[in-house]
Amino acid sequence: MINTRFSALKDIKPHEYALRFMFGGLCTVCAGLIAQRYGPCIGGLFLAFPAIFPAGASLLEKHEREKKRKAGFDGTKRGRMAAGVDAAGTAIGCVGLIGFAVTIRLGLPRYDPALAIATAVVVWLVLSVMLWLLLKSRMFRRIRG
Repeated sequence: MINTRFSALKDIKPHEYALRFMFGGLCTVCAGLIAQRYGPCIGGLFLAFPAIFPAGASLLEKHEREKKRKAGFDGTKRGRMAAGVDAAGTAIGCVGLIGFAVTIRLGLPRYDPALAIATAVVVWLVLSVMLWLLLKSRMFRRIRG
């Protein structure tokens, strides 16, 4: 189900990378300004915004649509489905991010910051992979009927 296709990186144009970096940077600046005005807790809420997801999902939708159009099909539905699958992965990653944040919150006051962050990364990874495996098994069960 998951595969890596490094050749797809060649399909991404430099201005598309720039758009992602610009949107991510803009979101980070906004979170910083909000934190400066209202405090780090409120700023942290906005820092958790999936900064590059909107740009990434829209570019993914566009690429999939164009790929199908080159083959002579409309491609709109395919593009939207690809963006939807991307959103599902983002949602899983967000649940992992909750585990990361809780681990950091509990670990930082008591332990060395490097240990707390390393533990939080492991929690994020384990949670995200387990949720993905659960989702994958449910999807295949539904497909098999």
